[in-house]
Amino acid sequence: MRFAAPILLDRDPLPAAESATSDGLVAISGELTVPRLKEAYSKGIFPWSAKPATWWSPDPRAIFPLDGLNVSRRLAQKVRQGRYRVSADEAFSQVIRACAEQPREDESTWITPPFLTAYDALHRAGRAHSVEIWGEDGELIGGVYGVATGACFSGESMFHRRSDASKLALYHLIERLVRGGFTLFDAQVLNDFTAQMGAIEIPRIEFLRRLRDAARREAAF
Repeated sequence: MRFAAPILLDRDPLPAAESATSDGLVAISGELTVPRLKEAYSKGIFPWSAKPATWWSPDPRAIFPLDGLNVSRRLAQKVRQGRYRVSADEAFSQVIRACAEQPREDESTWITPPFLTAYDALHRAGRAHSVEIWGEDGELIGGVYGVATGACFSGESMFHRRSDASKLALYHLIERLVRGGFTLFDAQVLNDFTAQMGAIEIPRIEFLRRLRDAARREAAF
C-alpha cells in the first residue's frame, strides 16, 4: 500500500492508475492542460483540483450500466410528455458553469475557473461533451457534461434548475451513448443520487479492463 503520491513536472507521464494511494490519489502536478486531460482519461484517472492538479483513480469505481438506468414513474411520465427540448454540445460552457454554481451542502465546488478554462479547451478539441435540457420558455434548466475516450464516456457533473431536469439530462445522455456505440459509462465515484439512478461499483481492475477495451473502439457522441 502506498501512502504518498508523486509530484510531477509537466513533462512527466502520469503513473498507472493501480499505483494510487489507498484513498485513490495517483499524482499531483501543475496546471490542467488538454494533453494531460487526454492522457489521464485514457488511463482511468481524473482530476479533482486544478492548482495544483490532483489526479485520482478510486477503487472501487462507479459505472452506469448502459441498460440499467432506474427510471421512476414520474420521470417516465416527463419523458413521454416531452415538455422540454434536448440538445447536445449546444451550450457546453453554460452547462459546466451551471454545474459549478449548483448549490452543495458545504457551499464548495471543485469546478474552479481553471477547470472551466481547461474543459472548455477540451470541448473545443472534441473530447468533452454536454447534453442540455431546455424548458418550454427557452431557459436552460438542466444538463450534464463529461469526457469521451473511444467508446467510454466519463460523466463529470450535472445540474438542474427545475425538478428532475438533471435526471432528464442523464436519461437522454444514456440514450445518446447507446445510439452512438458507447460501451462504458464511467460515473467515477458512487453517491446517493447516482446510486438511486442505477449506478453500481466494480473493482478498479475490472474498470480498467473495460476501459482498455472501450478505448480501442470508435463511438460517436
